[in-house]
Parts: sequence; C-alpha cells; structure tokens
Amino acid sequence: MIKKVIFFLIAFTLFSCKKDVVPKPPGELRLDYPAPKYSKFEPKCAYTFEVSDFATVYPGKQPCWYYINYPKMKAKVFFTYYPITNNFADQVKEVEKLVYRHTIKASSIDAKSFEYPEKKVFGNFYELKGQVGTNLQFYATDSTKHFVSAYLYFNSRPKPDSLAPAVDYIKRDMKHLLDTFEWKN
Repeated sequence: MIKKVIFFLIAFTLFSCKKDVVPKPPGELRLDYPAPKYSKFEPKCAYTFEVSDFATVYPGKQPCWYYINYPKMKAKVFFTYYPITNNFADQVKEVEKLVYRHTIKASSIDAKSFEYPEKKVFGNFYELKGQVGTNLQFYATDSTKHFVSAYLYFNSRPKPDSLAPAVDYIKRDMKHLLDTFEWKN
C-alpha cells in the first residue's frame, strides 16, 4: 500500500507541474518597404503630380480618373477628377459624406487643411484610424475650376496593426503627391 501511495505521489508530482498549453494567435509579417523614388505623372488632364516608383498608375472608369496601385501591399488609391460647374460646395459635401460615413467604425478621424497659394491648390487631408474601409482620403481644388479627390483602399480585411506600415508608407506618398500637385491651367 505504501508503495502505491509513493508511486501515486511521484506520478502526480511529475505530471501535474506542466504549464497549460496556450494557443498563440496567428502572427502577421512585418514588412519594410523601399525608399520611394518619384517621377512626374503628366496625364492629358488639368493636373500633374509625382508618383512613387513602388506604385503603378492606370486609367479609371472616367476620363482623368486613375488608380494608383500598390500591388505588393494589395492597396489602391482611387483618384478622381471633376470640373467645378457651380457645384463646389456639393463636391466638398460629397467627400466629407464619404469620410464621415466611417464614423461608426473609426476610432478617430483627423482632418487637416492644406494650402499652396502659389499653385492655387487648397484642400483637406483625412486620416481615419481603426477598423475602417479607407484609412486616408483627401480632396484638392483651385476653388473655381477643378476638384480632385483620392481614397486609399486595401484588398484585405481592415486590421489596423497589420496595415500600419503600409498605411504610413502610402500616407507619405499621398502627402508627396499633394506637395508636387499642380494645375496645368
């Protein structure tokens, strides 16, 4: 009997000291992207700007609309153009409606105005944080003739932590686009 008790105590001690197995969440690969090199994009439209060599630009569904594609990031910037015909306020309201539609999912929406008076370029840049469908948006205008807007979308589920490096990279590209943006007339 004593042998059975000792055996039981030894077995109990050996097998009871294991740590619980805890499954690890799936990890996401952190990606670092190359330093961008920019070249001038000059479509047969009312504007020009510089675009990163990490992206490809191809025509959209309307004249002077473009997709700035980041294939390695599974991301696209949808770039649209509208001539202003007594509808400037409507254009701004439409962009803001698209931005603030994300209020339900966004943890914050940062809006920053920008202006380049020497080039007659004015607008707002929006950064949306949280599990939103689009992380970055902007519009630029000369307030009289031309209006452009751009929206960043990823072809993946919105995971803010995993997408953060790509969002930061494209944010720098979009800001460079605005810094080099010019109206042709």
